[in-house]
Amino acid sequence: MSDAILSLSNITKQFGSLLASDSVTLDLRAGEIHALIGPNGAGKSTLIKQIAGEIKSDSGDIHFNGQHINALDAVQRSRMGLARTFQVSSLMPEFSVLQNVMLARQSVSGKVFRFLRPVLSDKSLVEPAMAQLERVGLADRAEMRAADISHGERRQLEMAVALALEPRAFLLDEPMAGMGPEGSKRLTGFLDGLRAQAPILLVEHDMDAVFALADRISVLVYGRVIATGTVDDIRGNDDVKRAYLGEEA
Repeated sequence: MSDAILSLSNITKQFGSLLASDSVTLDLRAGEIHALIGPNGAGKSTLIKQIAGEIKSDSGDIHFNGQHINALDAVQRSRMGLARTFQVSSLMPEFSVLQNVMLARQSVSGKVFRFLRPVLSDKSLVEPAMAQLERVGLADRAEMRAADISHGERRQLEMAVALALEPRAFLLDEPMAGMGPEGSKRLTGFLDGLRAQAPILLVEHDMDAVFALADRISVLVYGRVIATGTVDDIRGNDDVKRAYLGEEA
């Protein structure tokens, strides 16, 4: 696809006898939310880790922003604008909310610091970091330690950190996990507007959120994509009903 920001072709990953990714082919296009769903153990997080560069695929190709990135590690992919967040928090709990975003901002600013202290006192990083906290609704928590904010606020902070990296695409792994109905509703609204900045590959178990947000859905079962399509396509697919949605075809 000419408008694909991210594309995977025949991605395969095996752990012993377990085929975690079975010739997975999919893409992420500009301006869209592409949801990746499937039962527990289907291989969703393993696939996200391969895209992010955290684990190496056995075979297949990954292209991002027109470049072949198989040989790049996670840091290099992040610097290209591939932002991964959620499921396992990467926040620094002893630093303030603002400092967490400043550190992310520094990584794309081009400035090089030998020690941490100059980063945290660099006023040129404060304004762009505060702008992202305003955007996610955390400006009034800027001086609090990340360890002291609520679970839902940590999710918001993770989004601010991702935004500070100026991403070309988001990899979001279970953003609704552990959030109550109100928090999920707020985050759904935020993600709905975020796709205009950068497309989102979304792994999520909350099917209400998936059906509300997704332009396309791919269904992963035992490491293989069994269907890709619109919300209506997936809802009407007999294989998906049997394998995942728990309905009789």
